[in-house]
Amino acid sequence: MSQQLLTRAANETKPEIPTELDSTSSKLVYLYLRASGSCTIDELQASLDMQKISLYPLLKSLSKKGLVEGEGETYHLAS
Repeated sequence: MSQQLLTRAANETKPEIPTELDSTSSKLVYLYLRASGSCTIDELQASLDMQKISLYPLLKSLSKKGLVEGEGETYHLAS
């Protein structure tokens, strides 16, 4: 396969990340929620090795942008 075809194939498999996400942490949380469907704050903490004190503001920001919804301690991408 040519390099051009390989590049195109790689680009087609990259997940879409909203352009309003500017930090790597917010992108990581967004992609994790996209892959998992929904999870608790404890699952995010354990899986991403992030502290809750860092996760709560990220989730609040993602929620304000209309990207994430939370129900109690469970979060998922907004529909």
